[in-house]
Amino acid sequence: MFDNMTPNQRLMSAVLLSVIFFVGYTAIFPPKNPDSLEANATVKSAAGQQVSSSKEVSTIQTSQNPAGHEISKQDKMASAESSNILTVSNDEFILKIDTLGRIASMELLQEKFNDADGKHAQIIPAFGVKPLYVRFVDEALNNEAMQTPYTSSVSEIKLTDEAAQKVTLTQKLSSLTVTKEITFYADGHYDINVNLSQDKRHYIYLGQRPQLTENMMTVHGAMVYTADDLVTIVEDGDAEGRKNFTDVKLISAFDQYSATIMYGFAKDTNIIVERDRDDNPVVYFDALQNMSFNGYIGQKEFKTLKNIDPMLTNAIEYGWFTFAAKPLFSLLSWLHGIFGNWGWSIIALTILVRIVLYPLTYKGMVSMAKLKEIAPQVKEIQAKYKGDPQRMNAAVMDFYKKKGANPLGGCLPMLLQIPVFFAIYRVLLNAVELQGAEWALWIDDLSRMDGTFILPILMGASMYYQQKLTPTNFTDPLQEKVMKFLPIIFTFFFLTFPSGLVLYWFVNNLFSIAQQFIVNQQMANAKDAEIAAHKHKAKKDD
Repeated sequence: MFDNMTPNQRLMSAVLLSVIFFVGYTAIFPPKNPDSLEANATVKSAAGQQVSSSKEVSTIQTSQNPAGHEISKQDKMASAESSNILTVSNDEFILKIDTLGRIASMELLQEKFNDADGKHAQIIPAFGVKPLYVRFVDEALNNEAMQTPYTSSVSEIKLTDEAAQKVTLTQKLSSLTVTKEITFYADGHYDINVNLSQDKRHYIYLGQRPQLTENMMTVHGAMVYTADDLVTIVEDGDAEGRKNFTDVKLISAFDQYSATIMYGFAKDTNIIVERDRDDNPVVYFDALQNMSFNGYIGQKEFKTLKNIDPMLTNAIEYGWFTFAAKPLFSLLSWLHGIFGNWGWSIIALTILVRIVLYPLTYKGMVSMAKLKEIAPQVKEIQAKYKGDPQRMNAAVMDFYKKKGANPLGGCLPMLLQIPVFFAIYRVLLNAVELQGAEWALWIDDLSRMDGTFILPILMGASMYYQQKLTPTNFTDPLQEKVMKFLPIIFTFFFLTFPSGLVLYWFVNNLFSIAQQFIVNQQMANAKDAEIAAHKHKAKKDD
């Protein structure tokens, strides 16, 4: 395909493919808004009172479970409201357990996690299936369980960093007793043992994903991470049928920065991912009569997850470029340890990346300059063989070879850098560490857009100036116009991007400008030397 394209067309294709790759997928397939799902249902809670709900967001689409009965009705009941029997708190969060033995809410107390209205962030959605919900296969038994409240050994727990605290939840049904022993830790994780006095088939649910951020550029949904290091992500709106997994290390329901995670399963535990009526994933697992596992609810902060269990860092989702994003985030964290400021760490990371990629970018810039230099001669060849495209292409390629110019020399280095740029993009987009992180001047939160729009405008201006410096040899006026509009297009998209990401791109542009100055000066010096050599030779011949 590239052989039949002019150098300008190759350049245009590379740039446009980059733009499409950068914004196309998430612009065309934005996550569905869970608040658009409305259904009226009246259910009876464990406290025995009628509860009317207009947003049953986690109702599983009617299907047959392994026992052969419909489960949609049961999971509507799982969304029932109820009163709370236990409050677990420390300086960073307040977690509550309800009368159905579920984690009903978790409120983050740090101001940096507040929502747009200044209210404390709520990780557990108000509606939908809650974490630790137990559903029995036997419908009659499950109906009884939905109307029988749990009791707690204590009503309140104050956590400290020094010690974990244990609580016992008990539900006494007519034919069996359910006991949940939970040990809570100050970092947001917990250990749990669920025991049934009789062996009755039942499932335990991961719960609805957090809905703190609805950035259309990020992925939301469910993750299953297995022992073979395979990550399966089911995005909201993409769940299909039922999927079963074994030898699972962790399951996660997540949004951009936060997650509900369960881990520590036995190798043969059957993890099930099913779809709700809006094709969003719902995760649960086949539970044993006596079963122990672990959980975590909170922000996907790398250091916190690593301290709990290094394996949990796999819950941080970087998409296609995880192979490059993980080491880049480790480097960014190391730089933060030196500078103590995430903004300066981003700038330092940009410098290091530019140094590493310098040979590629230099080669691409030199190739572009060389192509521009010989462009008039190429036009003459194209005009000469205008009526014979095959001979024209052959003649042009022979001329390139004679001059030592590579028509792909400007495109390939740029394409090879794309994985690095997008890995950094995913790191800065998903790093919860940037929440509430100041840089300098007016930038007081690197995870949020620059409300003044100064940084995106500076980024666009730098991109425009870089474009002015970059050698081009357009033969098509339309192509030239499209290229001139690229800085405006990028500025438009970057207006709502996290300021940390915009800062990276701006600094990267500044280094590109400096490097282009160097290349342009080197090419000018080489040309002057060549002209001087020709003049000297001409004088000598005379």
